Amino acid sequence: MSEAPVISIVTDKSKVSPANAKERPFPLEWTRNIGIVAHIDAGKTTTTERILFYSGAVHKMGEVHEGSTVTDWMEQERERGITITAAAISCAWNASNGPWKGIKQRINIIDTPGHVDFTAEVERSMRVLDGAVSVFCAVAGVQPQSETVWRQANKYGVPRIAFINKMDRTGADFYRAVSEMREKLGANAHPIFIPIGKEENFSGLIDLVHNQAYIFDETTDPLGMNPVTAAIPVEYAEQAKEYREKLLEAVCDFDDVIAEKYLGGEEVTVDEFILAVRKATISMKFTGVIPGSAFKKKGVQRLLDSVVTYLPNPLDVPAMKGQDTDGVEVEAVVSDKAKMAGLAFKLWNDPFVGRLVFFRIYTGKLPKGMPLNNPRTRRTERVSRLVLMRAMDREEIDMAYSGDICALVGVKDVITGDTLCDEDFDIRLEPPSFPEPVIAMSIEPNSKADQEKLGMALQRLVAEDPTLRVKTDQDTGQTILAGMGELHLEIIVDRMKREFKVEATSGKPQIAYRETITAHADGEGKFIRQSGGKGQYGHVVVKIEPNEKGKGVEVINETVGGSIPKEFIKPSTEGILEAANNGVVAGYPVVDVIVRIVDGSFHDVDSSEMAFKMAGIFGFKDAMKSAKPILLEPIMGVEVTTPEEYQGDLIGDINRRRGQIAGMESKNGACIISSKVPLETLFGYVTDIRSLSKGRASASITPSHFEQVPSSLLTKIVETSTKAPARS
Repeated sequence: MSEAPVISIVTDKSKVSPANAKERPFPLEWTRNIGIVAHIDAGKTTTTERILFYSGAVHKMGEVHEGSTVTDWMEQERERGITITAAAISCAWNASNGPWKGIKQRINIIDTPGHVDFTAEVERSMRVLDGAVSVFCAVAGVQPQSETVWRQANKYGVPRIAFINKMDRTGADFYRAVSEMREKLGANAHPIFIPIGKEENFSGLIDLVHNQAYIFDETTDPLGMNPVTAAIPVEYAEQAKEYREKLLEAVCDFDDVIAEKYLGGEEVTVDEFILAVRKATISMKFTGVIPGSAFKKKGVQRLLDSVVTYLPNPLDVPAMKGQDTDGVEVEAVVSDKAKMAGLAFKLWNDPFVGRLVFFRIYTGKLPKGMPLNNPRTRRTERVSRLVLMRAMDREEIDMAYSGDICALVGVKDVITGDTLCDEDFDIRLEPPSFPEPVIAMSIEPNSKADQEKLGMALQRLVAEDPTLRVKTDQDTGQTILAGMGELHLEIIVDRMKREFKVEATSGKPQIAYRETITAHADGEGKFIRQSGGKGQYGHVVVKIEPNEKGKGVEVINETVGGSIPKEFIKPSTEGILEAANNGVVAGYPVVDVIVRIVDGSFHDVDSSEMAFKMAGIFGFKDAMKSAKPILLEPIMGVEVTTPEEYQGDLIGDINRRRGQIAGMESKNGACIISSKVPLETLFGYVTDIRSLSKGRASASITPSHFEQVPSSLLTKIVETSTKAPARS
């Protein structure tokens, strides 16, 4: 097993790790793989655009409201002003101060969506990142989707720094936002810069580590290219001293040298301070916070300095773990000189080059034309072209190295989460996990010609998007699309029309209900057929009981004395799991049930795998009927921000939708209403609240949990599901 990485600062190219190949354009120590993550409208894409401009990757700043951004390149993104797909982009940055001053470093950036419907994009990006910049709005503070992406970063162990954006806006409060990070996210958040002024008077930053100020002047430097470095203004001297002390105190826990000096009253050097903040950040137990305004071009260069100074390089994070074919743990230790292994984390169909596979290399190097093994398919894939991405622009390269994020052209049988590795390196890296769909709708092609195009379009879209599911309903023959929300499905239908030229009619969205049980029950399944020759005989006895929430369906074999031969246990289990796809209440998938196979019988001649599979299906259905089955519906967390005069109307509207108010708070004259509301009542909700508030209220909707459907609605749902099922 590899030891924990030693966090250090390497500024001399002759002293870089031997893991680096000599021909690398950027050593591993000077490479950063970061994501920009946040709640919708916190300013992620604008921040990314400024980063690209200041780093010289683009020569004109794009604006979201003009539809001219580099990373929001899809037509749907530019029309709606939202990010739908995570865009990968590379740039280089020379730090303006600190130990890396003047050293050009490679930053690979993934700009992710903020909307919950596209949460898969964040999930798969987090899986391959070494660090992240979490963007918060200085006015709104920590919002629901901020909490979701924070949890995702915790899940994948991604260290992060925070950028409190929109400091120029009315109601901006940097210190309240930091306080909310501590309260709502449980983050050990400390400013590493503090703002000079706020709202329209926001005019600069104070660097607490270097003990100096940066002043912005919009009249002489409208692009914010050359902020003036100055002494800390007298009126901020006390405040800067207080927050510098707090920062020093916070990082003492992560660096013994600083702790000794601080306790002994000795002066801490800037380089020692930087290393301590770096160690603290990479430990995941500390988050440095920076104020700024991406739109007004203030503070983004300091954010970039902080990215290269405090966020980890690929050598600073623990080696990625995987398993070999025997299930034994294997490590992909970062080194250009090791065997190659990496993870395909995203697929994209490019209109010019065909299928692009976004790929993070964890170890080894990848030359163009190299044959790669896919442990899932056990097939060899060949990389015909290698490209570095700049959103939709591509730079052809001949070689990619460990720690790089690139795109592969030419690999065919690959899905999101596949490992591709050297043919003699037996490793399968852990893929990202994705949430289950909560909403479904039918889609019908308008003509025979569209029928064929629809199949091809759906095949490609499902390959790209792991949260999109497609199935054919057995009863109606309809094609059913299931996804994460109304907007998600709307975008999919729009993309089919524009990219694949498929004219199709979509049905009304349907809820992805679930079924479960509330009592223990026994069941018996017998499958007996006699027809002249060899017959069929399978007999299974099961007991079922409720399982913990979120555990799914578990099947346990508890037969004794060979009542069912070993070779028939697997088909019996398969039958039970197949039966669980369609419950007995309204035909929806069954969740959170433990099924124990306790007994059964067999026939020496007539028993077969097929017979026991059918017996498993019958046994499960029989037990379900007696186990007091119930129907579950998805409940959503709804947070509405509204001027106080509309508060009463909006609360009344939530109550009419069977919602429950979870809490209310006031912030800058706005009221924030938190509630739990059944998804079934939320179609068109965003449009409705705009009408009720004259366009001044906004809502954020995130999946929360499943709850039992009220008996008053059950009959209606069961009747609807038998007429036009849309089950996922």
